[in-house]
Amino acid sequence: MRFVEGCDFREFSRYLAKLGQYTAEGELDRLRNSLESGRLNLIVFRENDEIIGHAIWHETSAEEHRKGDPREKEDREILQGFMGTGKDFIELHELWLTEEHRGKGYGKQFFDFFEAYIGSKGYDSLVHYAFDPTAVAICRKRGYKEAYGIKEAGPYGNIETMYVFYLKLRKN
Repeated sequence: MRFVEGCDFREFSRYLAKLGQYTAEGELDRLRNSLESGRLNLIVFRENDEIIGHAIWHETSAEEHRKGDPREKEDREILQGFMGTGKDFIELHELWLTEEHRGKGYGKQFFDFFEAYIGSKGYDSLVHYAFDPTAVAICRKRGYKEAYGIKEAGPYGNIETMYVFYLKLRKN
């Protein structure tokens, strides 16, 4: 299994269709536009040249979710509590691994890769919002600082408690 920065969007959209993600009208077009404009970044997990997972991330700050998109008060307060104001960091926006590939240690491998990758790009802070119990467990095990209690629509539309994790990366 290997991690690759970006991929052909047609291939990525076929993979997303198999997962049943980004199915609402216009959602896939917005994703493509955000990836093509550089507002979002993509890393795919490949095994035998097949996409088996993905991560979407972007640069952000405690004040803005994405450039020009202000954060809600509760979210802003949590992030400012972690790192203060006026500092850019990386937000791991979305992390997904196909069901048949879960439980093989790929999540741990991804976090090892991603933390080093982001650090090599000069960033020293990483935030990840997690609903999934496995992602929550990985972040806790890796020593991320934790805040919780934000109620938000989960990946299936139900209201869930979202955990916010923060990691200060070592400078290279």
